[in-house]
Amino acid sequence: MNEHNHPHGKKVTNRLARLIGHLEAVKKMAEDGRDCSEILTQIAAVMSALNGVGKLILEDHIRNCLVDAANPENREALDKLLDAIDKYVGTNTRGMDSWH
Repeated sequence: MNEHNHPHGKKVTNRLARLIGHLEAVKKMAEDGRDCSEILTQIAAVMSALNGVGKLILEDHIRNCLVDAANPENREALDKLLDAIDKYVGTNTRGMDSWH
């Protein structure tokens, strides 16, 4: 696996650790039969926090890949960047032929 510079690495791991704890608390709420609206509110909070972590990781990836992708001959760097975006947003940017 390739090593990358992750400027937000510590922040990401701290947020993920908090998210794991939060998700465990939501699981306990469900096990205890708490009100569905309370559980859904907490699930929405977890999803929002997870999106925030994903944005930090994507930002680090873009900042690293764009340096490599600045060379128009380096299609591999651009392909890796597009793959990461596809995975994060759940869409397929491969149809965007103008990027290739």
